[in-house]
Amino acid sequence: MFYKFKGGSPMQMEERGKIAEDAGILLAATDGYTRNAGLLAIAKALKENETAIIAANQEDMKRSQEESLGAPLLKRLTFDADKINDVIQGIQSLVELKDPLGATKLSTQLDEGLDLYKVTCPIGVIGVIFESRPDAFVQISTLCLKSGNAVLLKGGHEALATNRILSKVIGEATKTAGIPDGWVQNLETRDDVTAMLALDQYIDLIIPRGSNSFVQYIMKNSNIPVMGHADGICHVYAHEDADIEQAIDIIVDSKTQYVAACNTLETLLVNENIAPTLLPPLKEALAKKGVRLKGDAATRNIIDAEEATEADWKTEYLDYILAIRIVPTLEAAISHINTYGSGHTDVILTANEPTARAFLTFVDSAGVFWNCSTRFSDGFRFGFGAEVGISTSKLHARGPVGLDGLLSYKYKLLGHGQCVADYASGKSRFTHLPQETNCPI
Repeated sequence: MFYKFKGGSPMQMEERGKIAEDAGILLAATDGYTRNAGLLAIAKALKENETAIIAANQEDMKRSQEESLGAPLLKRLTFDADKINDVIQGIQSLVELKDPLGATKLSTQLDEGLDLYKVTCPIGVIGVIFESRPDAFVQISTLCLKSGNAVLLKGGHEALATNRILSKVIGEATKTAGIPDGWVQNLETRDDVTAMLALDQYIDLIIPRGSNSFVQYIMKNSNIPVMGHADGICHVYAHEDADIEQAIDIIVDSKTQYVAACNTLETLLVNENIAPTLLPPLKEALAKKGVRLKGDAATRNIIDAEEATEADWKTEYLDYILAIRIVPTLEAAISHINTYGSGHTDVILTANEPTARAFLTFVDSAGVFWNCSTRFSDGFRFGFGAEVGISTSKLHARGPVGLDGLLSYKYKLLGHGQCVADYASGKSRFTHLPQETNCPI
């Protein structure tokens, strides 16, 4: 039976949580071949249902335009043939990755005939709350399938019709491949989310994608562990020896390649010694892309820009707006980033390796890059197949969260009748010898 869930009361959500837990247990026991077959079935079904999926997305787009949704968010909401092909490509990349489950991470002989193995396994049931990006629905669900996790997904209300059909297509496709019913579920209301946060007996991890205040709300209103993806306030710092032409290309790409993404440049820091040379041609290049500039007093002495306030250094625009601040030293740039940044992705442009090393060492962010665009901070571009989000926390997983971030582990101890009393009495002794063998079961 294919479960057709409706949003509603906590009791209904409790039933869904139990179904997800049961499905997760069965999914964790599947082999890599079966899970890959499920992924290939999803890719095929997305292509076969492309017309219906696009029609649902156009329904969402029309409603959102009538509700005056901003242009950057409309761009995120779009799920056309090109984006469907992109997610199918991502699925193919996932299939080609090695099975992440059952990998032996540690092998130790505690004593002769008493062998300890640390082996990867799924986390279990994951709840993901994300923004108005239908492609994220596919990316997250397929990553969870590959890693053997059941998943409850709550997308933005703007993508209601698109996510609904994607959930149906994915669930029915994986059923034909032998994946248990209920492993993927689509939540549609805020009440569903509220009820989900109380299901600590069934759900093992919550991944919220959104503003810092939203992530904090989730953390304060649930006993379930939370892996936070908060604001994407990303910086580029142009040091005094940066290559001008290269710097302009990287800054323009970081800001405009996909303006609505969380890894988009929001604040540009420029060393005072290079500012008079860099800013005028940069302004011209950004103007061609329709970018509005805000700047501190020093910036406005060199180019025309709107006045930047303290609030601008703390703002994730997700729009064609860039804040610029001139700083006297590398240390000042690092201090600004560690004060105002969100710990997402920050870049230095410099020709000097020691300078770059200092930046990469002292900037406290998940992604620290040298002479390349912030937009590279992405699970697919990192070779992870896709990502469930970018974690700005430091525990368990950090940066783009791919398969590794969706894994836990268990210790398997294989013995032959050993008892602790013999070791406590001194009759037997531990050897604790490292081994190179994989767990046999």
